[in-house]
Amino acid sequence: MPLRSSSLPSGRVRLARGASAWLLPTVATAAVSLVKARGSARWATVAVPTTALAAGMLWFFRDPEREIGQGRVICPADGVVQSITDWPDGRTRVAIFMSPLNVHVNRAPVSGTVASVQHIPGGYVPAFDKESDNNERVVWRFDSELGDLEMVQIAGAVARRIVPYVPQGCKVEQGERVGLIRFGSRVDVYLPEGIEPAVEVGQRTTAGVTRLDRD
Repeated sequence: MPLRSSSLPSGRVRLARGASAWLLPTVATAAVSLVKARGSARWATVAVPTTALAAGMLWFFRDPEREIGQGRVICPADGVVQSITDWPDGRTRVAIFMSPLNVHVNRAPVSGTVASVQHIPGGYVPAFDKESDNNERVVWRFDSELGDLEMVQIAGAVARRIVPYVPQGCKVEQGERVGLIRFGSRVDVYLPEGIEPAVEVGQRTTAGVTRLDRD
């Protein structure tokens, strides 16, 4: 199937919006420790962990450009399919677990209008735990050609900040960046009734690329 181009060439990497509050102090500390390490053994011991932490932060907050895949519903998150659950109202929930090594920028699963963006307070148990359904989360509803489609960003034990990029009422294109979850977490997509999932439990997914619905 043909792929749709994103705004910049595929493969190009930028830093995620909403990363500066975490990234800038870490990089600044690493830079200072490296400069002072030239004449001090004590600062040299500090420079090693601070530089490693800065490198890890740069890796975590990467935001690569991608060619957007085809499908009625595409995956909003990098990660692994944790579960596929039939919901009482006829929908199917596809839960995607994101480890700290994954890209944490989430993308719109469909084109349409953001009908609502609702923040719900909650706990911070590990995102792979059953109790994570009660975690801090942001519930998105998209008014699309498929009708109302729900996506939920769920914070984890470490991820305690969800950063929405677009407000209610905004029109989005499928695969467009809509938000960021800082550190390990989970994203759920509720496929409308009658749409079968094209993924399996344990399958790796790529945000904006992997197709979630079956023909």
